Amino acid sequence: MTEHDTTDPTDDEQTAASEYDFGNRRAAAKAREFPQTPGAYLMKDSAGRVIYIGKAKSLRSRAGSYFNQGAKEESRTADWVHEICDIDYIECESEVDALLMESRLVKDIQPKHNKELKDDKTFPYLMITTREDFPRVEVTREPRDRGVKLYGPFANAGDLRGAVQVLQRIFKFRTCSLDIDDGDEKWKWFRPCLLASIDQCTAACNLRISKDEYRRDIRRLQMFLDGKKESLLKQMRNEMEKAAKALEFEKAARLRDEIKMLETLDKRGDLDTHAQPEVFYIDPKKGLSGLRKVLKLEETPRTIEGIDIAHLGGGQTVASVVQFLDGLPFKPGYRRYKIRAVDGVDDFRSIHEVVARRYKRLYDQGEVFPDIILIDGGKGQLSAAIAAFRDQQIPLPTVISLAKREEEIFRPGQSEPLRLSRHAFALRLLQYVRDEAHRFAQHYHHMLRKKSTLGE
Repeated sequence: MTEHDTTDPTDDEQTAASEYDFGNRRAAAKAREFPQTPGAYLMKDSAGRVIYIGKAKSLRSRAGSYFNQGAKEESRTADWVHEICDIDYIECESEVDALLMESRLVKDIQPKHNKELKDDKTFPYLMITTREDFPRVEVTREPRDRGVKLYGPFANAGDLRGAVQVLQRIFKFRTCSLDIDDGDEKWKWFRPCLLASIDQCTAACNLRISKDEYRRDIRRLQMFLDGKKESLLKQMRNEMEKAAKALEFEKAARLRDEIKMLETLDKRGDLDTHAQPEVFYIDPKKGLSGLRKVLKLEETPRTIEGIDIAHLGGGQTVASVVQFLDGLPFKPGYRRYKIRAVDGVDDFRSIHEVVARRYKRLYDQGEVFPDIILIDGGKGQLSAAIAAFRDQQIPLPTVISLAKREEEIFRPGQSEPLRLSRHAFALRLLQYVRDEAHRFAQHYHHMLRKKSTLGE
């Protein structure tokens, strides 16, 4: 190889590199002027072609991060950030709007560096089963070809699940897998799940809403997902006025509340609050199916509650209750408790107290118990939980405990623990619930310790 063939760049290469460098600096300066609001950003090359689209909670912070040293070293961005010569943005009202805007733009423009979102079927979609009497909404990585309306794909399943939870508070659609036929009398005696209790589902499974009313709510959801929020709000305001004139005050009040939630979506659309963590080694459906088998349940469980205890320096004791729906954390159902009647460190009595308080209230209010209650601990902790049900004269649901050291599952009336393979999906799901309950209890414990220390 001659000396001329070494690494010295040609004049054309130097010119191109200089142009890219200037463009990159110009784009970085432009990003620093972006608003600190949610939105989607579009990266462009020297020819003005969009090469990457992303979404942000704060446009200025997120877009600006592509021009620091970390982006040049990060494996996902290092190969192409030097191509950025210009950048634009579309401001959105909330993180949820930004997430949907990102998906629509990527689908339409197909930027070359959004490869994972263009055609990879392993990424999540939002799917609405349009041919059912009561269409359901679900997040799936295996979308159907027929009888559904698809939105996506989306880059992050956690963000998408967070958006679904936010939107469910407004449109109250169902996410279950029940096959509900309009007019089938058996559904009049079906007991709805906890989503109906917290007013996040209109309980089509109990025929509490008509087919036409439910499908109208689904059409509203689709208008929002299609980016027609202003048209939707105008339509709903007109309906509210008509209902008020017709003296249908309950309907008018419901529409008023839904309009307010849509208008203030930016205040309730923080995906960090609602998003479920991605746990790639856990398959929720397989975990739930596995639990049905090993616990000999009549049906596949949908809801699991996990309970843990934490101590504040040997004094203040706190408890956490975390809720899982269809194998994933359901943050609106999380609860914290200060233990009132126990002095010092006594896990057994603390568990007895929190279980008694939690499920006596649910029982008295006629609420649905979870399909599985998981206690963090061994045989002693499980016995304390069972005693709480007995002492309160409450019917005993499926209650089990999971001991940390050997990951043994203890069940009422069984002297020997259940030992599953460390790779079993059922065990992994229980570990996920147990660890989340522990994390949430410790977080409360740290909050109280901070208040105690700082006098807040």
